[in-house]
Amino acid sequence: MAPVRLEVVTADALDDAVRAEIINLCESAYGEDFTRLFEQLPHSVHVLARDRRGVLVSHAEWVTRWLQPAEHPVFRTAYVEAVATAPKQQRQGLATAVLRRINDVLAADSTWEFGALSPSDPAFYARVGWELWRGPLAIRHNDSIEPTAPDERVMILRLPRTPATLVTTSLLTAEWRTGELW
Repeated sequence: MAPVRLEVVTADALDDAVRAEIINLCESAYGEDFTRLFEQLPHSVHVLARDRRGVLVSHAEWVTRWLQPAEHPVFRTAYVEAVATAPKQQRQGLATAVLRRINDVLAADSTWEFGALSPSDPAFYARVGWELWRGPLAIRHNDSIEPTAPDERVMILRLPRTPATLVTTSLLTAEWRTGELW
């Protein structure tokens, strides 16, 4: 892996130029529109990986979500989003470095019960400690629980405050949100 500088920064501390860099990076990595990223995830925390020239080459962020495994209270969860690496720099360990930084930051912050994400490639996330949720998924909306499509997947990262009794074969629910539910 080429040397990179990793920085953890809140969305509030990002100026318009850095926000545009993040959006451009995510759009180039995914081939999708990310122009509403900061509107949809306003209180996010970002990990930025910059090469020696200062160019943004990889990124990920997390937001607070409230997930609830069956038989447990609602947990304050760091939900990881927008893991992206510039297409020409992919497969060089940059996203791995970004995710390891997220893992370390979350483990050191006692406010989180666990981390979660919706993986595009579960094997990639498993290599850095994430675990596939094997039970059913659902969304809490108004006073109901709406089952999630069976092809939706979620992975979790166990943290120091994750209860030892947590099993990944039970029902996992999340609060409803605009945009992608998981």
